[in-house]
Amino acid sequence: MIHQDPSAPQYTPIESGGFIPVKSWGLVPYPPVFEAMKQFTEARTPEDPDEIWVCEHTSVFTLGLAGDPGHLLQRSNIPLVQTDRGGQITYHGPGQVVVYPLLNLHHYGLKVREYVNLLEQAIIDSLVAVGVADAQRKPGAPGVYTWRHGQLAKVAALGIKIRKGCTYHGLSLNVDMDLTPFTHINPCGYAGLETVDLRTIGVKISLSEMQLLLVKNLQRALDQARSAGSSPVDPPAY
Repeated sequence: MIHQDPSAPQYTPIESGGFIPVKSWGLVPYPPVFEAMKQFTEARTPEDPDEIWVCEHTSVFTLGLAGDPGHLLQRSNIPLVQTDRGGQITYHGPGQVVVYPLLNLHHYGLKVREYVNLLEQAIIDSLVAVGVADAQRKPGAPGVYTWRHGQLAKVAALGIKIRKGCTYHGLSLNVDMDLTPFTHINPCGYAGLETVDLRTIGVKISLSEMQLLLVKNLQRALDQARSAGSSPVDPPAY
């Protein structure tokens, strides 16, 4: 498994009540966690257990593997990091829940689209639980949205990578952030897309409470998928 550099940020276990170990990195720069995810996935065997990592990131723009850097509209002191996930450009920063499920999809019988749907549903269930009754998908645009000013605004983003049937990267949910950096990009490649956080739409909840709620709903969805006994399928890279 992972052999951590002692100088790198360290994670701590947190109790979620689920069957997958959950580790919190706290507030951490993006690059070391990105590298740790890749190392974890490359080193794991079919027998190795899954993990879920949660964190906040210091301010960073990340660009998907085939992303267009032209979607960064305004340069600033916020770094831009090229990643190997799918999707275009997004922003991570303090006040945002980031969840990285490190899963072997064979354990759950999930194909890629089913996995994306499961992630979105875990987010939707969590948002509905805190009062965002209109949390929903948007056809052709992965993530989760809510109505604001007569149109759908994005409150959560997805970006995944699957290697040898195992997932890394994951999802982010905006809780209480400085949203200004989202105006410096076309979020996820969509010009003019408004991005909101829970505070903006009137939901008062701490980051740690939202982390735990989201992880619990994700664990429940994965447990249901595992129990359903679907035929395992080796998904293509996404």
